[in-house]
Amino acid sequence: MERLQKVLAKAGIASRRHSEKIIAAGRVKVNGQVVTKPGTVVNCEQDIIEVDNQRLLRSEEKVYLLLNKPTGYVTTLRDPQGRKKIIDLVREVPQRVYPVGRLDYDTEGLLLMTNDGDLAHALTHPRYGVEKTYLVKIFGLPKPHKLKSLRQGIRLEDGMTAPAQVKLVSRLNGNALLEIKIREGRKRQIRRMCEAIGHPVMRLTRTHVDFLDLEGVKLGTYRFLTSEEIDRLKKKTEGIKPDKKKVRMGVKNGIRREERTDRSANKMRGKKISERKGY
Repeated sequence: MERLQKVLAKAGIASRRHSEKIIAAGRVKVNGQVVTKPGTVVNCEQDIIEVDNQRLLRSEEKVYLLLNKPTGYVTTLRDPQGRKKIIDLVREVPQRVYPVGRLDYDTEGLLLMTNDGDLAHALTHPRYGVEKTYLVKIFGLPKPHKLKSLRQGIRLEDGMTAPAQVKLVSRLNGNALLEIKIREGRKRQIRRMCEAIGHPVMRLTRTHVDFLDLEGVKLGTYRFLTSEEIDRLKKKTEGIKPDKKKVRMGVKNGIRREERTDRSANKMRGKKISERKGY
């Protein structure tokens, strides 16, 4: 017997937190009855569980995809406005997969998709501090003190951001190309950070999630993760506790957050990012 939101997460429907919202919205049925209480205990071997009128399959094979998301696609699986969805790009995958985190409609780049709810939850939970790397083309040339404020943490409407790694990659016709590495996942965080220093984003691409990159994956296509990559991701998240030397818990303006205090940066690998096509 397990709580309903945990069963949904294990089935890859969504993270436990988002599964609670799905249940509360009345989108889940147990044995034909709508359930809106997230803490409901179910027997996943005997009870018939449906999400959006689709029956939850038991013991479905776990799959792990790395998608190079184009702009013009929403990360949600349903869209009232009828816009293109990322699920349209993986129609031939028989399993029902879900995005690990989100990328904005106007953002492109690396997006993981899976039906492994436990791994998806771990990769998006702030306690694990999974690093995401972005190439960010912004309007104008920021002064050094503005880049310093991004590195140290900047105040947004939902509180201070954690320290970030920020590097000026190149100057492009009066504008700038930055590489930004963060370990948070707030809504439109990179865009809001850049707007806060007065340099709105022109183009935004996620290039890495931890050690994973877009090499060999064309825009709008995907590949399956290798068994070695899957094992490596799981080892990074299973049973890990926050490093007290690197993570400080705090409450600021009523918002609970985890922020890194280690500001060390790794050297860039490979050829210069500014040479990438399109920047």
